[in-house]
Amino acid sequence: MTFTRLSTTADLPAHLRGAHVAIGNFDGLHRGHQSIIAALRERARAANAPALLLTFEPHPRDVFAPAPFMFRLTHADAKVRLAEALGLDGIIVLPFDRAFSQTEAEDFVQTILVDQLGVRGVITGSDFHFGRQRRGTPAFLRAEGERLGFAVETLDLMDEGDEPISSSRIRAALSEGAVTAANRLLGYHWFFDGCVVKGDQRGRELGYPTANTQTANGFQLAQGVYAVRARLGDRLLDGVAAYGKPMFDNQLPPFETHLFDFDEDIYGQTIQVALVGHIRGQEVFNGLDELIAAMDRDGKKAREMIAAAEPLSTLDERLGFFAR
Repeated sequence: MTFTRLSTTADLPAHLRGAHVAIGNFDGLHRGHQSIIAALRERARAANAPALLLTFEPHPRDVFAPAPFMFRLTHADAKVRLAEALGLDGIIVLPFDRAFSQTEAEDFVQTILVDQLGVRGVITGSDFHFGRQRRGTPAFLRAEGERLGFAVETLDLMDEGDEPISSSRIRAALSEGAVTAANRLLGYHWFFDGCVVKGDQRGRELGYPTANTQTANGFQLAQGVYAVRARLGDRLLDGVAAYGKPMFDNQLPPFETHLFDFDEDIYGQTIQVALVGHIRGQEVFNGLDELIAAMDRDGKKAREMIAAAEPLSTLDERLGFFAR
């Protein structure tokens, strides 16, 4: 079955009707979420039914904030890529706004789940709430499922250490530069994308031309230097990247990626960047000679880290940045 991306539940393709559906925001689609997806696939396979992910964009917290503020692990396109790599049959990314937030919980169940999707089963995390004033609790959904004839299952997220694997825990790790810990909780190397824009050309002057991408609102990755692997079209390229400019203007810095053994004009193209590891925090140097020497060391370290990197899971392999 071909993977399908939809932005509405109306006019659902016939082959996707009667699916088992996982519902939630699923920011990051981390290992905790992946345990829900594994249960979803198992239930769908047993029922010979499609397996779908139903999610929402933008994140509800950003909708109700004066301005977008969340450090998002995965925007819509990344969620789609992950859902496909996880072996689902499709994803529905519903637009979320204030009007949608006023949908009564009963209407969400009857109109979206029953009338439009014809669900056979629903799986959510145990903390999932929906509908106006968040009246759609797990207990409410189970009762509606019993009344309307579809199965409902609520699952706790996986624990690692003393607490569940969560999106907020991964955001905190990335904001501290703890890339290895974040990638372990995700079960894959965290990646993001952006359009390559013109920068101040300082990297080229220093012998390190960079592909600069503007970061999204709320981007809170720790400023520092990272080993990265980048995807440009069908090509995979290794590199070293810097976020933050402590020796220059450090306001709203771009993410700057120096691609090894590469010198092409790629302005306007989209580049996807996966973090391999954190090399160091940002530093202020006594002049350009010290800065260039540090960049030389960073590049050497990045090459070593990338050479030693392996996929963290089957999902990581399917995403295509790393292969065994």
